[in-house]
Amino acid sequence: MPVTELSSTPGPTDLAAVRAVPQRIVEAWSRHDADAFAQTFTEDGTMILPNDVFAPGRAGIRAFMAGAFAGPYRGTQVTGTPVHVRLLGPDVCVLVTRGGVLRPGETEVAEDRRVLATWVLHRQDGTWKVAAYQNTPAAA
Repeated sequence: MPVTELSSTPGPTDLAAVRAVPQRIVEAWSRHDADAFAQTFTEDGTMILPNDVFAPGRAGIRAFMAGAFAGPYRGTQVTGTPVHVRLLGPDVCVLVTRGGVLRPGETEVAEDRRVLATWVLHRQDGTWKVAAYQNTPAAA
């Protein structure tokens, strides 16, 4: 599915930078690097996942991911493809991705683990960071 750009769309440079944010998450996840994962977020960012997970603040996100990489996410990878981008202001953007967690050996996300995710991004010191992230199952 191509990226949908509505109303206040970012220019090509911002669009590329915004679309790179999920890739930074994918790269941090590939190394199971909770520090790099958390650095993608603003200091006061939030992460909400299914199964009642709410991780407030960069430190909370880092702690959750460190435990997850050592436990249920051990050996996994993640994927996320932008499907919608909307600029809310010069330094605030909403990004929607489709993806999910890949178990060891998988090349595609199983239907029952597909997610749609909403990212609220905030540009700080020239870098787009995640201010809020939430995903929901997208299984058929």
